[in-house]
Amino acid sequence: MAYDTGNIFAKILRGEIPSVKVFEDDKTLAFMDVMPQAEGHVLVIPKEPAENILTLSQEGAAAMMATTQKVAKAVKKGLQAPGVMLAMLNGAPAGQSVFHVHFHIIPRSAGVDLGMHARGMVDPKTLEPVAAKIRSALEA
Repeated sequence: MAYDTGNIFAKILRGEIPSVKVFEDDKTLAFMDVMPQAEGHVLVIPKEPAENILTLSQEGAAAMMATTQKVAKAVKKGLQAPGVMLAMLNGAPAGQSVFHVHFHIIPRSAGVDLGMHARGMVDPKTLEPVAAKIRSALEA
């Protein structure tokens, strides 16, 4: 399958669709998931067009992992999360629904159920206060 430049993450990167940004550099973007599995669910994507980890360059993978680690630390600190789950789905059989490689950063707490992947959309306005806490932790 060839990379689809019309996928939602490509549109976010081009500024055609709004997002609640948490972090951005020249190679990556981290933003709040509008279909969160838990409050504070963040997605990290490379700016390089790649369907999955198998088609991403080594440089792109390194940049995405560095941003994922940085943002995961901020999610943990900013939201006072006891744990952080990282997930990446590669290919439709693995559950990938947007074919632009991405990491999910999901804060976890004991006894709090994890929501289903890509089931319910929240109002993006509710994501901004959570994103602000994460951005604050990035700056600290």
